[in-house]
Amino acid sequence: MVNDGTNLEILSTRSGFNSAVRQIKKTIGVVDAIGNTKNLGDTLFELGDEDLSGERAALLLHMILVDKMGYRTVSSNLKSVIAEPSALAGEFAKWKGVDLIVAYHHPEMGLLVANPKNAEELAGLGQLRKRELLVVYAGKGGSPADDACTTAAEIAAGLFEGVKTKAPPAILRGNFAVRKLKKAEEPEKASRRGRKPAKAKAPKAPARGRGRGRPAAPAPEAQRVAAPVVTASAPPVTAPKGPVKMTPRYAVVVQNELFHNGNVEAWKRIVASYKAKNPQLEVFIYYDGERILDINSLFKWGKVKHGSAIEFAVAGSDIKDVAKLQRYLAQGASHMFEAFLHGPVNNVLKLF
Repeated sequence: MVNDGTNLEILSTRSGFNSAVRQIKKTIGVVDAIGNTKNLGDTLFELGDEDLSGERAALLLHMILVDKMGYRTVSSNLKSVIAEPSALAGEFAKWKGVDLIVAYHHPEMGLLVANPKNAEELAGLGQLRKRELLVVYAGKGGSPADDACTTAAEIAAGLFEGVKTKAPPAILRGNFAVRKLKKAEEPEKASRRGRKPAKAKAPKAPARGRGRGRPAAPAPEAQRVAAPVVTASAPPVTAPKGPVKMTPRYAVVVQNELFHNGNVEAWKRIVASYKAKNPQLEVFIYYDGERILDINSLFKWGKVKHGSAIEFAVAGSDIKDVAKLQRYLAQGASHMFEAFLHGPVNNVLKLF
């Protein structure tokens, strides 16, 4: 018997079979939504479905764009990167002769898909990194792809590396124009539809301060952000679905003489509190340009000193409370870190 290599083990259980059926239905829905004219990146952005992201998005890219529609592809392990990928949207929007989709393998967030003609989708790719894989798909919807599509994919890949090339007329003329997108509605807003809006307290404006090295909503000095800390068990929170994005990196300047084990413990509790309130979000920490997988590794005598900048970024859907997180991290990096160490060890701080 010839083994065709097909993995059907997932269908051997009820849960696995049902999961496969749901995925097939969603895939058929995406195919129907795209038709011959709609951009796949736009469709995934509007759906904001976590089940159609990551490796499952990779399957859609190959099945729909390559296998079904015959799009041309150009891949590149980026030799250099541009600072603001979203700035390319204006140039790509002029390319009405081809349909474009970009897939970027982000080192932390996994596979990200975007229509490069849309600045908001490009911004969702975050900060591009050298040597990471970027794939450009170019085609003409339901019509056969031609050499102009290959040229467009090659020029687009070069633009992401900072190589400026003038697009030929064959790429500029056509019907693949940018369209206005309809974002997926947030569950909280949907649940409130039809109800009388409740009066809400006006939020306090976040204090302004000075950051360092990155465009950010900077944190104020530690002495100005001290706040009472309350401990409580983390309440269950339903994570909303939506397009996955990543913020820029925000700098937190160490105000303490050294970033010692007390500061480390404060940061761990602050991040745990933030993630308990926002389970759909992930906090990434960087020092000296490298990602820190374990906050404990920042506790090295003589390494992280007063005036050093530790950076963080937040990724996920429905990003919120970033300025507040930055203020707490600034306090945790100062001599006022002890405010976050009170209360039972196993309880989560109620900060957000």
